[in-house]
Amino acid sequence: MGLVVWLTGLSGSGKTTLAEAFAEALKKQRKSVVIIDGDDVRDKREKPLGFSREDIRENNRLIAELACEKKRAHDVILVPVISPYAEDRKENRRIVGENYIEVFVDCPLAVCEARDVKGLYKKARAGDIGDLIGMSEKNPYEKPTDAEVVVKTNQVSIDEAVAMLVEALQKNARF
Repeated sequence: MGLVVWLTGLSGSGKTTLAEAFAEALKKQRKSVVIIDGDDVRDKREKPLGFSREDIRENNRLIAELACEKKRAHDVILVPVISPYAEDRKENRRIVGENYIEVFVDCPLAVCEARDVKGLYKKARAGDIGDLIGMSEKNPYEKPTDAEVVVKTNQVSIDEAVAMLVEALQKNARF
């Protein structure tokens, strides 16, 4: 039964970059790894989900259910998704059940905004995107208080971050 590693953090915090580097490290250990990208799930629906509170909750639920399905076929399922709400992350943990590790990819908003890989912060500042997660009072990012691993991507290199995740998995008795 596979292990789900849920990486949560602001847009631009480094979730996907870390997931991709971690996947490569795991593959070198001959682990079967899959990455579930939240944007892919959001965009592949018949009716694409937006960024309302309800749509964010639904997207997280769908991703958690997909991760459960993938647990049967893979050693590790990496899920780099913003997951801004504590209530939803708690529900993700419940849906996935055992073999779940939450990783808080902690990076200050100012650093994420400076990186702005997708141009979202620039669009939000220009008024083209309303309620951007982490910048809007209506869509705050609630920092995790019970993540098994916290990676401060503005303070450690990608190699150091991957080493932290490898160590966390090695300590995990379910892996």
